[in-house]
Amino acid sequence: MNSLWHGFADMGAVERDGAFVVARGEGAYIFDQAGNRYLDATAGLWFTNIGHGRGEIADAVAAQLRTIAHYSNFGDFTEPATQELAERLSALAPVPGSKIFFTSGGSDSVDTAAKLARRYWHELGRPGKTVVVGRRMAYHGMHVAGTALAGIPGNREGYGQLMPDARTVEWDDAKALLALIDEMGAQRIAAFFCEPIIGAGGVYLPPEGYLAEVRRVCRDHEILFIADEVVTGFGRIGGAWFASSRFGLEPDLMTTAKGLTSGYLPMGAVFVAPHIAEPFFAGGVWWRHGYTYGGHAGAAAAALANLDIIEREGLLDAALRLESSLRDQLSALTDHPMVAEVRSGLGAVAAIQLADPAEALPLVKTLRAHGISSRAAGQGAMQISPAFVTTDDQVVELVEGFARALG
Repeated sequence: MNSLWHGFADMGAVERDGAFVVARGEGAYIFDQAGNRYLDATAGLWFTNIGHGRGEIADAVAAQLRTIAHYSNFGDFTEPATQELAERLSALAPVPGSKIFFTSGGSDSVDTAAKLARRYWHELGRPGKTVVVGRRMAYHGMHVAGTALAGIPGNREGYGQLMPDARTVEWDDAKALLALIDEMGAQRIAAFFCEPIIGAGGVYLPPEGYLAEVRRVCRDHEILFIADEVVTGFGRIGGAWFASSRFGLEPDLMTTAKGLTSGYLPMGAVFVAPHIAEPFFAGGVWWRHGYTYGGHAGAAAAALANLDIIEREGLLDAALRLESSLRDQLSALTDHPMVAEVRSGLGAVAAIQLADPAEALPLVKTLRAHGISSRAAGQGAMQISPAFVTTDDQVVELVEGFARALG
């Protein structure tokens, strides 16, 4: 009997076959309870940017917990580590002077941004701007707003209508967003959510010029541009802290999590551009929103230590190196009869799209037999998003493991 209900799982299959128990991690590898080693192709769930087993993070968290684990960030309460982290993130922000609203994770960050976008327009005397727009295949977490926004129909099935004012447009054509604006009017649309790289939906890279074009459309029609950088943030885009910085997007809001702490503790943050924050910082306006563990002091200590490691070890550049290494090495699989497409070449992410999507879940277990831990994403894609500490030799090991598993 298995008491743990796994997320995104066929629990009947887990009951039958048992769980894959990850007992420990070290660098780019994880180990099961029997001591078998696996190259972690996905960095957990896109998040272990600095690699597994970094004692420096554990020490920083332990020191913080011995002082005060957490109190609250409601009203005028906070803790020193939380304040320090907010200032540090603001200094890294794609839009100078951004305010930082802490959450407990990516789904929290997305729902926070959706609420804030609507409330912002309300404060500006335009309460009719309530519609939020996402893209086909996009993933924006699993809270109500994020589920409604996302372009993955299977994630929305069986819940009824979650959010009437949510719309979805085609993922790769800015004209689709323009068509929606023409159809319903910009006066009704509050915000457009955009993953710079579609992540859980299958790892789809933006077409050339797409990000700049949709950003321009939003600016021209007074629609907030919300960059969902839960996956791409904190270096995974390669060469920069954020995709918004690498592509000059200047988002009105930016959602983050995952790489903020490299997954060592749960934490997320919404970056709020100064002009969006202004109505709420002028005085007299309460935004009645927040999370018990938002800005958790222990998590803030983990985040600060994580940022130290990324900077000290040059891991933004390492992610850029992985961008090239993954592209070059994965090209060897493009002609395999089981492979329909390899998507790579932007950031430390890639996907091997299988010709038969039904083969993806079985391949996850076959890969383990060849020392590789990966997962299925989207419709038959195998996710690759290694830790930034992964070497070029380990990329070769990863590709060779995939080649053996594919047969």
